[in-house]
Amino acid sequence: MTTPAPTPTPAVQDRALSLASEELPAYLYDMTALRAHLAEVRAALPERVELYYAAKANPAPELLAALHPYVDGYEVSSGGELTHVGKTVPGAPLAFGGPGKTPAEIARALELGVQRFHVESVHEIHLLADLAARLAPERRIAVLARFNLPVDDGSLDGSSLAMGGRPTPFGLDPTQADEVVALLAGDTCPQLELRGIHAHLASGLEAPEQLAVSGAIVTWAAGLAARHRVPLPEVTIGGGMAVDYAAPERRFDWAAYGAGLARLAAAHPGLTLRIEPGRALTAYCGWYATEVLDVKHSHGEEFAVVRGGTHHLRTPATKGHDQPCAVLPSDTSWPHPWPRPAARGDLVTVTGQLCTPKDVLARRVPARGLRAGDRVVFALAGAYAWNISHHDFLMHPHPTFHFLDAGTGVGDRTGSTEDEV
Repeated sequence: MTTPAPTPTPAVQDRALSLASEELPAYLYDMTALRAHLAEVRAALPERVELYYAAKANPAPELLAALHPYVDGYEVSSGGELTHVGKTVPGAPLAFGGPGKTPAEIARALELGVQRFHVESVHEIHLLADLAARLAPERRIAVLARFNLPVDDGSLDGSSLAMGGRPTPFGLDPTQADEVVALLAGDTCPQLELRGIHAHLASGLEAPEQLAVSGAIVTWAAGLAARHRVPLPEVTIGGGMAVDYAAPERRFDWAAYGAGLARLAAAHPGLTLRIEPGRALTAYCGWYATEVLDVKHSHGEEFAVVRGGTHHLRTPATKGHDQPCAVLPSDTSWPHPWPRPAARGDLVTVTGQLCTPKDVLARRVPARGLRAGDRVVFALAGAYAWNISHHDFLMHPHPTFHFLDAGTGVGDRTGSTEDEV
């Protein structure tokens, strides 16, 4: 059974009920709630811990701009993100990561003056060195070597997505560590400066597991630096803080995590730690609002067909879960003279408009009395939602976008293009 969503904020609820049918589906972002959450996260982090936002989670310009006062920089993973984030928040520090960087993307990063490169292979080191020598000969390029480190203490067992600790295409194999340090700290690549180590091993971890992984990464990196007698000014320990779609009101324990990072930093004087969360920063501010088009009975079960679907909100299909949702009854959006289709039982499965049985947003939602014309609002839609969805499958209209801000009023962006988000 789907866990009900937390009650939408008043701004979200009012906007979801006031939108005309043709303005739905809609993404609603409560910017006031976002800023309050960011302030709590920032306050929990100690000195010598830098906070970078992983732009892949949601690159909407309005969100990137709202994040700017609270983050130390942005992590980007493609040439498109480089250009987009650089244009949206000019001058903000950028860290360029991801496997399979093309020569054109590396050249663009050098042109934009990217502050940190996360290199993922020996070939990429040589490629970066060659391009830097030709395109930015006056600069020293700061490099963090990303490693796929083994973690044997069970701390990754509860992860929702493992990026390391097992065979993956991400990062360098630990057996290459000596070669990489010799390459970056020697005379082979004189323009490249080894600034530290990067490791993002898993997503969906709670604070205790995150701290265990962070400690293992720092210990390994410190040992490597000591063995080669090279400085270790920075270690990036990635993101992946848990967002619980089954219990949407429960949040990652930032206070405990920050306290643990403070202890870790104290044990390594002079070391700057960097974290790169994405989903855990923006998921909670976003809601996907839509309208029930029909309620149908089939083989003993009931289905609500809504405007939109997983071509707009891909998260439940991607993660294999039911998106938490809340029903907002509406008595003003039924224009027809015939009776409104309504659910007779207690549980309703919410589906979209696509011609596939996989277009399911939430199963067995407690929604007795749900009627066509009612509104359904899906929570935790502020990250990995619209931007990872297959927007044009069946060529339905794109959703509208609304950025709700108690301080500056309501900002709307109707429609969408790939360049915008």
